Amino acid sequence: MLHVHSLKTDYSKDPEGVGKSPHFGWILEGDGTGIRQTSFRFQLAQDDAFSIVLFDSGVVLSDESAHYVPDDLPLTPANRYYWRVRIVDNRGRESGWSDPATFVTSLLDRPWQAEFISAETDADADSSRGTRVFRSYRLEKPVRAAYAFTTALGVYHFYINGQKVGDDQLAPGWTSYHHRLLYQTYEITRLLTSGENEFSALLGAGWYKGEMGFLHNRNNYGKKTAFLCQIELYYTDGSRETLCSDASWQGQDTPVLFSEIYHGETYDARQDFCNPYPVSTVPFAMSCLEAQSDCRVRVMETFPVREIIKTPRGETVLDFGQNLTGCVRLSVSGRAGEEVVLRCFEVLDRDGNVYTENLRSARQTIRYILRGGERETYQPLFTFQGFRYVHVEAFPGEPAAEDFTALVIHSDMEQTCTFETSNEDVNQLYHNILWGLKGNFLDIPTDCPQRDERLGWTGDAQIFCPTACFLMNTYVFFRKWLRDLAADQTPEGGVPHVIPDIISTKSNVSDNWLLKSGAHSAAAWADAAVLNPWNLYLAYGDCRILEEQYDSMRAWVEFMHRHADGPVWRYQLQFGDWVALDAEEGSYYGATPNDLIASAYYAFVTGIFARIAAILGREEDHRTYAALHHEIVEGFHTRFFRADGSMTADTQTAHIIALHFGLVPEQWREKTAAHLVELLQKEGGHLVTGFVGTPYFTYALSENGYLREAYDLLLRDDFPSWLYQVKMGATTVWEHWDGIKPDGSMWSADMNSFNHYSYGSIGKWIFRVAGGIDTDEACPGYRRVRIAPRAGGNLSFVRTVYRSLYGDVRVSWQKSEENLVLELTIPCNAEALIDLSPYTILDSGVLCFTDGTALAGSGKYRILCRAAQ
Repeated sequence: MLHVHSLKTDYSKDPEGVGKSPHFGWILEGDGTGIRQTSFRFQLAQDDAFSIVLFDSGVVLSDESAHYVPDDLPLTPANRYYWRVRIVDNRGRESGWSDPATFVTSLLDRPWQAEFISAETDADADSSRGTRVFRSYRLEKPVRAAYAFTTALGVYHFYINGQKVGDDQLAPGWTSYHHRLLYQTYEITRLLTSGENEFSALLGAGWYKGEMGFLHNRNNYGKKTAFLCQIELYYTDGSRETLCSDASWQGQDTPVLFSEIYHGETYDARQDFCNPYPVSTVPFAMSCLEAQSDCRVRVMETFPVREIIKTPRGETVLDFGQNLTGCVRLSVSGRAGEEVVLRCFEVLDRDGNVYTENLRSARQTIRYILRGGERETYQPLFTFQGFRYVHVEAFPGEPAAEDFTALVIHSDMEQTCTFETSNEDVNQLYHNILWGLKGNFLDIPTDCPQRDERLGWTGDAQIFCPTACFLMNTYVFFRKWLRDLAADQTPEGGVPHVIPDIISTKSNVSDNWLLKSGAHSAAAWADAAVLNPWNLYLAYGDCRILEEQYDSMRAWVEFMHRHADGPVWRYQLQFGDWVALDAEEGSYYGATPNDLIASAYYAFVTGIFARIAAILGREEDHRTYAALHHEIVEGFHTRFFRADGSMTADTQTAHIIALHFGLVPEQWREKTAAHLVELLQKEGGHLVTGFVGTPYFTYALSENGYLREAYDLLLRDDFPSWLYQVKMGATTVWEHWDGIKPDGSMWSADMNSFNHYSYGSIGKWIFRVAGGIDTDEACPGYRRVRIAPRAGGNLSFVRTVYRSLYGDVRVSWQKSEENLVLELTIPCNAEALIDLSPYTILDSGVLCFTDGTALAGSGKYRILCRAAQ
């Protein structure tokens, strides 16, 4: 009748590496409607039988089920804990105890005794060869529990007695290493044996010292890879011992002759680990170390070869059927010294041949040299590629499909959305948007996974964040990235274009054709500092992200204020409406003036920040920035609207952002929206917008009485449109509307990614307007769901499911002749504000509607209505 499940610690299931004040959440289910939690009891124990209870909350009179933070939990470093919860609902029913959840604490405040050790010297600065560090320890007593705390300068795999520890890939990930370096926590009890135990790590260049960025710099953070390991042993006799990496370990060369993020890996299986040599210790500021509890990079899916193709040029090509990010695992038999050479790429050219020009300098090549003898299996250790196709440049014998498997690699996040319509092209668009996220959320939100870039561009992450939060639980992912954004801000509060920042401080940035005009603080890009925390708050209802990022947000708003000329904000390089189709020939900049775009974002973000200050009780800041927002909006009216109500910039994007950001004088709103439709019709019903205008186009239409036009825009399938890419066979979202032109030719190879999630930001409108599921700012985190589906286009049905922190929200609608049938599910401990004001309610069941709206508690509902005439 009533039970509790899906227990999460800091948004994760059974994480390892938890800090001092974890958040706990759970989902409750019960029969009936309007079910709410009225109280709960929480227990923390040392064992899963709860024979030794360390903390008991007693009965807590609270409906909190998503963000419970107990006071003074008795947590100690390097320990496993178990917790459970039981609840009482508003009908007086009591659940049984939930199944227990578990977590392992990090080192917390226990000091580091280990040292970073390296098998490299400064002479290896230009080397991207893999190295190994190792040491054996003898365990004389039975071990009750053991935990390892490890990280690297570079990327690493950790082994005990030859067995890999954990399933992480590319650990410790990419952070602003000089400010923050994450370490990983592992329980290793079962991997230890009595007597000798060998601890080892394989190290690669990774983001730390390999070539990174289109400036082609290497050694961005240091010249030597290094490994850090601290092992805490708890013996059955009650004693404890700490084992540490130090100068007593040894180093070795490895079969990894070369490995870099962009260029792939060369592995010579003929080479053994031999000839050990001394390691050196590497100085590092240990205060920069932070525990990573979850959202680690892992192999998340696998794909078999769908087809082996012989191109017109005679090339052998593997087609995996999906553009993805990861690597290829291969199995091969042959003689010692024979080679497998694989080149990964995204698309075939118009003639069906291998096309790699859009990779620029990235080689994306895997080279494996056989040991010879038995069948050999290999997958790359320290690199990843973006690809659908693989050119088999060399292989002993004839390659077969079963010799290859594509491994999909990205940060481990729970998928929280399913979406289906009657239109298969729209379903494929949803698929493409989802796979754009999977392909680019690899530890940081990258712009693309294939060319010599793969950077955390702030603008892409900003416009896609609301969509991403619907597709997967991205709280931990974005929280980690936002900490790096704050760490990399300039002393004045400016925000670099890419996070982590490996661009703005480089001496050769002035040589770049684009960034020589400015390497930080562009409107829409830098505004990720405020808009991403805000969208996380709306999606998850967790004020913690606002508190943590508050100083960063305020510094950015102050930076804009300091460099503004009254209401007009401009600063050095502005990307404007990047790659808009109304740009001049040969230009990346759209036709909408940069000062209009920058000033619009200045107003919008300042207003958001004022609301954040109010939420956090910062009343003085709220008054200050609310007043500033009012001044900017008034100045925007004066600067960018004429006396007759027309805008000074006659572009789609100018009208879109003015409408969506609330910057149109109320008396001119209807006229502005009507003219936007005229501008759309002028282009034959097509958008010509870029990165700034596209995310909000359908909103600007549907919010202002033009729902039909919004659906028409979504459902167009000729160039340029979202569905044009679908018709062209895309399995991810492209960087350009015409990445592949109707005649099969390519957009310019210098900037033409076929896995670029930015234009996937349409997902926000699809899920919230067509699907009907939205957040409520007054009660965020889907504690109160706003349900307002708007049927349209040629869609006969839409089914949307969102897994919130409270359970599944389900909204489906289906057209039945002139009527609309809606079926809704609201999870326990949540409620919904249902807005069907455009419709005539024919049968609402138990729900009572007033002026087209109703407030509903948990339960399942069926509503019959008719579109208003």
